[in-house]
Amino acid sequence: MDYEQYKLKEYKYWAVYLNVNQYFLGRVYIWSKRKGLVDLMDLSEKEQKELFEICKQVKQALTELFRPDLFNWASLGNISSQCHLHVIPRYEKPRLFNLEVFVDERWGKNYAPYNYDFKISEETLLKIRDAVKEKLKAIK
Repeated sequence: MDYEQYKLKEYKYWAVYLNVNQYFLGRVYIWSKRKGLVDLMDLSEKEQKELFEICKQVKQALTELFRPDLFNWASLGNISSQCHLHVIPRYEKPRLFNLEVFVDERWGKNYAPYNYDFKISEETLLKIRDAVKEKLKAIK
């Protein structure tokens, strides 16, 4: 899969990508550009500072676009050891985007396990990507 097409914004130490599984509308991940096995707690001060600024920007963008009721933040490293952080918007009630309904059936519970086979149209996925990309571009 060409993940670069889902890149939302690039920073000095990090890049933000749209997760292709949009079971949680607006789910993104923040990917470290530093290569090798790096634990979240071993980030440099500059990497930490930039990461927290990005998190605030992502939260603002997703809040303005989709109005999540809360956010889950996860740094697990189980599948990829590359340092990254998942941003998982959570919704108490269904959301409608591009005529597709998104239902957080895990509301009030841990976000996982969720429907890993959840699919939306490519058109909707790209519209979500473009909307989040534009919001992030506008936030300073």
